[in-house]
Amino acid sequence: MASSKEYLEFVLEQLALLDDITYRAMMGEYIIYYRGKIIGGIYDDRFLVKQTKSALKMMPDADLELPYEGAKEMIMVDEVENRDFLKQLFDAMYPELPAPKKK
Repeated sequence: MASSKEYLEFVLEQLALLDDITYRAMMGEYIIYYRGKIIGGIYDDRFLVKQTKSALKMMPDADLELPYEGAKEMIMVDEVENRDFLKQLFDAMYPELPAPKKK
């Protein structure tokens, strides 16, 4: 099942406190970038982020879910309505994310 454009727009609105949020559509889903690094995505209308130490610490009871068959498990973000939490989460995760690959 592909994600809806409406859910993407909702998540982007919730991330409005952050600068330099971008996304890329990929096979009916959306990859979310923060300052050029992949931080997560929207898969089947679920907002998932990469597993980092800070994300696991901030969401210790969050579910781990597969974004798609054959992928690594990602963390399901339950507090999508909490803009302050999302800002803190992304700022904590950013230093732990790998640099973008050179093309």
